[in-house]
Amino acid sequence: MENKNIEHLIRKYNVAAPRYTSYPTVPFWENDRFNTPEWEERVKQTYASSTGNGVSIYIHLPFCEDLCTYCGCNTRITKNHKVEDPYITAVLKEWAMYKQLLEDTAVKISEIHLGGGTPTFFQPANLERLITGILDGNTCAEDASFSFEAHPANTTESHLKTLYRLGFRRLSLGIQDFDAKVQFVINRLQTVEDVERVVAQARAIGYTSINFDLIYGLPFQTESTITETIDKALEMQPDRISFYSYAHVPWIKPGQRRFTEMDLPEGESKLRLYKLGKQMIGQEGYEDVGMDHFARPDDELFLASRAGRLHRNFMGYADRYTPLMIGLGVSSISDAWTGFAQNVKTVEEYHRLIAEGKLPVVKGHLLTGEDEILRRYILHMMCRGEMEFERGFRLNTKIKERLEPMFLDGLLTMGADNVRITETGKSFLRNICMAFDERLQQTKEQTRLFSQAI
Repeated sequence: MENKNIEHLIRKYNVAAPRYTSYPTVPFWENDRFNTPEWEERVKQTYASSTGNGVSIYIHLPFCEDLCTYCGCNTRITKNHKVEDPYITAVLKEWAMYKQLLEDTAVKISEIHLGGGTPTFFQPANLERLITGILDGNTCAEDASFSFEAHPANTTESHLKTLYRLGFRRLSLGIQDFDAKVQFVINRLQTVEDVERVVAQARAIGYTSINFDLIYGLPFQTESTITETIDKALEMQPDRISFYSYAHVPWIKPGQRRFTEMDLPEGESKLRLYKLGKQMIGQEGYEDVGMDHFARPDDELFLASRAGRLHRNFMGYADRYTPLMIGLGVSSISDAWTGFAQNVKTVEEYHRLIAEGKLPVVKGHLLTGEDEILRRYILHMMCRGEMEFERGFRLNTKIKERLEPMFLDGLLTMGADNVRITETGKSFLRNICMAFDERLQQTKEQTRLFSQAI
């Protein structure tokens, strides 16, 4: 009976929903109210009031040699590695502009994350020049966390040793699926042996946390293939597993038109893949940490969750809260807590603006007081599974009315001043957060903005 109820709930709540790496979410930013001088002022204010927290830095390295057709990231496909040097030079110039803005010659750095694209597209020597330039003259927090995303097929021992020497202790391997047919159609080719090699080398060098990215809902996936993929992944005992739903948005990412909706497991089929994968991961001792993320009980992400330190930003879940996150590189998004800014999305425009000595921001959002309250509500639900209403906030009654059906479905408990997610509700976190999302509630256009919740 319980399984039937879960299946009913998944069918009911499998709607288009944001992933809530921010509030407001990017489609609802008020770009017409955004201006660079006000953004710069908010960056300075946040830094001045939170120097003890340090700064998180996200660096977008957009280049890939081949297009992965499932990918929703901002990428530039090229086999010309001459692009590496000028791009790093531009990123370091952008960082210099932010340092000048912060008026601090020794910025305290709490986090660095290299995302992409494919960070391991870059030669180890060039990555060293990049990180050395970012760190030059600055200080690192005692518990600083440096991480990078890697393609198992092109990550070398030299990559691993170089980044380890620079302070990196965590890497995330984009596996997605091990099945040959699935890999072919999504153009993401790496063998089990590739992954085993990188994992063995990383552990021998001293990396303390290895994450595997796995995706369900990809074309031609079946219960049999996803079982085999997860079995092979679990044999390597990663410290974390991210088990994502494939986001099919071909109207945004034309590369996804290499296959059609007829090739995708949808409805009941996708539902079974989700249930199967989550069950297998849980049975192996991984703990549910927020949305789509699982970690071993001794991993820092799970420990942060238990201690109430878990945070969520444009890099995903983090084991610490830093009010100021600076995004460097093409399409990167920066977060000053009271404002967001996104960089231009083409390499050419990025280089042009950097050469002119301008911050390469193209759009953003300056949070209102109401936005800040709703952001706290959503962040607490995403990271702690519970929240408390702020007294006198005008939207409290409306939010409680939206949550009432989910309370009746057993997804959460509600007190007079608080909401707490139930064990069942963890699978519907995106749906629950939608009840707090006033900007989304004010529009009916959701289906072509976001992927399905499950």
